[in-house]
Amino acid sequence: MELHTDFSQRILLRTAEMPWQHSPLAGVDRRMLDRIGGEVARATTIVRFAPGHSFSAHTHGGGEEFVVLDGIFQDEHGDYPTGTYVRNPPTSRHTPRSDAGCTILVKLWQFDPADRDQFSKNMAEGLLSVEDGVRSAELHRDAREVVTYFELDPGAALQVEAPGGIEVFVLSGSLMESGDDLRQGSWLRLPEGQPFAAEAGQGGAKLWMKTGHLRFVAAPS
Repeated sequence: MELHTDFSQRILLRTAEMPWQHSPLAGVDRRMLDRIGGEVARATTIVRFAPGHSFSAHTHGGGEEFVVLDGIFQDEHGDYPTGTYVRNPPTSRHTPRSDAGCTILVKLWQFDPADRDQFSKNMAEGLLSVEDGVRSAELHRDAREVVTYFELDPGAALQVEAPGGIEVFVLSGSLMESGDDLRQGSWLRLPEGQPFAAEAGQGGAKLWMKTGHLRFVAAPS
């Protein structure tokens, strides 16, 4: 399966308006954002667990990272509430579930194959002021990519120029970017050489951003 695989193009999806699709497991639905491959895929997906449902135990051959958008995600390593960022590197294994239900933004097969750093973080911890009305916390950095959490006050401007492409998910609030209104649930992918320049709306904005990684796009091996 191929979905939004032209990484030279700007892509904007308002995911809150997208229909849910059933996954192979009952009680687990998804919204596919980009994908190269079948059930084993380089993929970016929003996944929703109904209360009391789980996913089969599995090993992450290509790594998995996710943001908990609402509810509490759980596995044998712990409970991860809304606002948590988790990285499960290649060769890691777990059995996901959610007793109360949850929704996550998850990315698969987008790690350095040698990465073995497994961790979880409350994204809002350690926020630092980086410019007027903008605070950020760096969640992860390696030679391939940088992952950052931002909080913007109402009307605050944020401009990011980064080699290797930019990907943004709006967690709450709203932004104006290139004439588009990005509200909660908006997913934006910008190609190499295209900067991100946005201004927060009246309620401010919170967003997750990854940069640099689009230089390394490949199907699962």
